[in-house]
Amino acid sequence: MALARDRHRGGFTLLELMIIVALIGLLSVLALPAFIQVRKQSQGKRIVSDARVVDGAIDAWAMENNKPDGASVDLAGAATYAKTGTLRTTDVLGNAYAIGLVGTNQVRISTNTKSALSSVSIDWGAY
Repeated sequence: MALARDRHRGGFTLLELMIIVALIGLLSVLALPAFIQVRKQSQGKRIVSDARVVDGAIDAWAMENNKPDGASVDLAGAATYAKTGTLRTTDVLGNAYAIGLVGTNQVRISTNTKSALSSVSIDWGAY
C-alpha cells in the first residue's frame, strides 16, 4: 500500500518544467525588442525636455541681464533661473549639449545622440 501511494505523489515532471522554462524564455524574447524601443523613446523625450529647460533658463537669464542676441552665454548665471538651480550640460547618453550664443540655436542636441536614437521617432524640434 505504501508503494502505490508514493507513485501518485503530486509534482511536476522534468519535461513539464522544461516546457514551462521554454515558454517563459520565448515570451521574454518576444517582449525584449518592444522594451528596448520604449526605453530609447523615453530617453529621447527626456533629452528634449532637458534641452528645453536649458533653453528656457538661458532666455530668462538673457532677458534679466539685458543680453542682446549673439551675446555669449554664462551657464552659471543661467543656472540660477532653472528650478533646480543647476543645468544639465550632458544628456542621459553622456553626450554634451552644444551651447551657442543668445538667440537662435542656443542649445543643440548632439548628432551622436540623434543618431543613437534614430531607430525611434523623436521630434527633436528646434534642437
